[in-house]
Amino acid sequence: MDKLDVSLLKLLQEDGRMTVSELSKRLSLSRPSISERLLRLQEKGIILGFNARVSPAAIGRNVQLIIQISELKVSPQDFEQRLTQDEDILECHRVTGIVSHVLKAAVTGMDDLSKLVERLMPYGNVNTSVILSSPIINRIILPKE
Repeated sequence: MDKLDVSLLKLLQEDGRMTVSELSKRLSLSRPSISERLLRLQEKGIILGFNARVSPAAIGRNVQLIIQISELKVSPQDFEQRLTQDEDILECHRVTGIVSHVLKAAVTGMDDLSKLVERLMPYGNVNTSVILSSPIINRIILPKE
């Protein structure tokens, strides 16, 4: 990756809807050159995709939480497969240490939080923390120099 690729990544992370024409103007490159770079970055797996970021609170999921699962009672693969079916789970990370999985979830309120915990309890020990604020989210990530 050269400096233009890094600049391209930065611009797209700031505004994923920026058009090829706008990127072309900002980086002083031709539109075909921008398109080629985008395709190459996607083929290399550097750009994973383009999507909209949705505010959980704006769609009624007012309670966001971090859940730690320890002492897993099923295989990690079975647990992870189960989680793919649960729409309250936004993220799942298998981690090292005493805790085997860290999840991020968004629910509508305390009743749904209780139901989510009950659904997870058969799989291991569940520890929940309600997110009070998120001072850093979706930070722009670029290669280290």
